Amino acid sequence: MVARLIGLAAPAIILAVGLALAEKMQQRDGIAACFFGEGAVAEGEFHESLNLAELWRLPVLFVCENNLYAMGTRLERSESQPDIHIKAESYNVPAEVVDGMDVVAVEAATRRVSATIRGGGGPALLECRTYRFRAHSMFDPQLYRDRAEIEDWKHRDPIDRLASWMRETGVLHDTDVTAIEAQVDAEITQAVGFAESGHWEPIAELARDVYAGEGAP
Repeated sequence: MVARLIGLAAPAIILAVGLALAEKMQQRDGIAACFFGEGAVAEGEFHESLNLAELWRLPVLFVCENNLYAMGTRLERSESQPDIHIKAESYNVPAEVVDGMDVVAVEAATRRVSATIRGGGGPALLECRTYRFRAHSMFDPQLYRDRAEIEDWKHRDPIDRLASWMRETGVLHDTDVTAIEAQVDAEITQAVGFAESGHWEPIAELARDVYAGEGAP
């Protein structure tokens, strides 16, 4: 079984539909999984893709990471219908809303929906309601939201919630956390050291693999 994961920009949704079509035409049992933000829902690619996916009954899972802000615009200010799953249902695409801050809930919903898709149920959409703690980019002053809102959402941090759940269920122990953190710190240190000791790309190599065909560098 093959799951193909596509990036966050709206045009990637089209690629997911194409990959799902390939899976169906070649009679394979894989599905295409496409991740995108709620801002992409305002683009035509989203609507065209869901329409074709349902029309052709393609094995594709659309995952909308709804963090409430498309760059610096709150969802309710740009969408007359802010509930993303309702938009999917208008194309007869089955859709669910899941707490995107709950890793276990997302995992369970994904398993359930993926099984239905692989069983011939056609496309589906998961609206994962989540939040972005930091600025959209280094140039984003975040004037569109206040600090109190950010701090309130931080109480639902998915990593902390998962760690607490794993401790409560006995899946994770303090010694495990210490070992994981040490391993991650070592990996980061190694990566930073590798980057700092690296060399700039030679100027003669800058155009390599950029052009193809006769006369290419």
